[in-house]
Amino acid sequence: MKHVVDELQQGRDSYARRAWLDAYESLSQADETAPLGAEDLELLATSASMVGLMDDHLTILERAHHAHLDAGEELRAARAAFFIGMTLAVRGEIGPAGGWFGRAQRLVERAGHDCVEQGYLLVPVAFQRQESGDLEGAYTAAAGAVEIGERFGDTDLAAVALHVQGHIRIKQGRVRDGLALFDQAMVAVTTGEVSPVLTGVVYCGVIAGCEDAFDPRRAHEWTNALTRWCEEQPQLVSYTGRCLAHRAGIMQLRGAWTEALSEARLARDRCEQVMNRAATGQALYQQAELHRLQGDFAAAEAAYRDAHRWGREPQPGLAQLRLAQGDVAAAAAAIRSVMADSGEPLQRAGLLPAYAEIMVAAGDAEEARKACLELAEIAARSESAMLGAIAARVRGAVALAEGDAQVAVTALRDARRVWQELDAPYEVARVRVLTGLACRALGDDDTAALELEAARSVFEQLGAAPDLARLESTTEPRQTHGLSARELEVLRLVAAGKTNREIAAALVLSEHTVARHVQNIFRKLRVSSRTAASAFAFEHGLA
Repeated sequence: MKHVVDELQQGRDSYARRAWLDAYESLSQADETAPLGAEDLELLATSASMVGLMDDHLTILERAHHAHLDAGEELRAARAAFFIGMTLAVRGEIGPAGGWFGRAQRLVERAGHDCVEQGYLLVPVAFQRQESGDLEGAYTAAAGAVEIGERFGDTDLAAVALHVQGHIRIKQGRVRDGLALFDQAMVAVTTGEVSPVLTGVVYCGVIAGCEDAFDPRRAHEWTNALTRWCEEQPQLVSYTGRCLAHRAGIMQLRGAWTEALSEARLARDRCEQVMNRAATGQALYQQAELHRLQGDFAAAEAAYRDAHRWGREPQPGLAQLRLAQGDVAAAAAAIRSVMADSGEPLQRAGLLPAYAEIMVAAGDAEEARKACLELAEIAARSESAMLGAIAARVRGAVALAEGDAQVAVTALRDARRVWQELDAPYEVARVRVLTGLACRALGDDDTAALELEAARSVFEQLGAAPDLARLESTTEPRQTHGLSARELEVLRLVAAGKTNREIAAALVLSEHTVARHVQNIFRKLRVSSRTAASAFAFEHGLA
């Protein structure tokens, strides 16, 4: 008997020190000798969860639930049922999760009095309403959970519900309000007032929300805090995968692509181990994006498909892969399809840059312009510097495609300033390419050469093979005589005897845009008529 007591006390002590594997092993040994009581079973269940043994976690938590029922503690049993339901929901087992939530609800109703468990059961209600598109109803449910948590002094419930409120506000496009709610939730987390499992939940949820809100600085700060929390618990497995995935995103932004890919691969393994479908899918999508940017298209395609298998939408990355492979029609079809199904502002903001780029490649200037305007509106409402930089780059690219190089240069300078502040070398290089092409269109060949050479250097350092190839194909001023790809298309049609109206119809442009392209062509070639431009085209092999 003394041995059992020693193992049990050792397990409790290890749990208090957050030595999760030691706690799991000691409590398991004590349980094998003499079945643990409900409270110690909960310690064992938490330890199993923290070392990534999710099947064991569920089995032990079910035992704790029944032990509470046998002891007549129906509200404690209801709370255990809630956590079983949440674990199943994260695994994607929605039906069984709903069954456990229903059981918890019946136990709470049977108690017949006001209790904190009522607040916990508002959390799945908030998720269900959010899933059905009732965001305001979801927010109300989460707010009710916060109120109950605060009234009963339950910091776990209050922190979780606050972070759910933050996600909902961000989905509604009310980014400042959402981020403020995240900050409130993190107060209790960073001061150690929240239980271990829910500390990890809130950390990862808040960081993901900051990423959704295009706030890389906040995401970086909280990721550093999560990393420290994980490092303080060497035996921790759960949440380390999500932490690695967040770190990979930061590394990618900062240009450490090789390290980012290693982190994303490890993140995928850890997230799969703890049966977190959403996190596994996101880690696979990160791998796919890095492979695409480095030109390993086969690996990118495989990772996008694996991400989809784990429930992660593979767009816009897969459409951008098709564009990089030269299949513009497939890229356009894919991005149009996913855009038609997106409704939330920031969700659309994550798709619109790729949509605009693909529409420009497809020659659909009108759709590219609409995407540019919508993205600018969302960016203005969100007050996100990063999203503003993305919108400015898209505005510059669309203006350049329409032949308005001066507007393009102005927008691109705004984008570059923000990307430099965010220490995002790849994004700076992309902007430099567009700026160089715009400067060349304006006749400023010296600046154009400087911008393009700076971009080339960054692409070489990063190993951005597709960008290097595109750069080489668009930086041949002697052969094209300073004309953009679109201007060359217009010149060929002018040389073929087409009117502006006929050119507009052929290229899916407005006559006004075609007229601007023609004037730019006259200026760059130093000619004053369509006849002279046609002669120049034939003489120099441009027709």
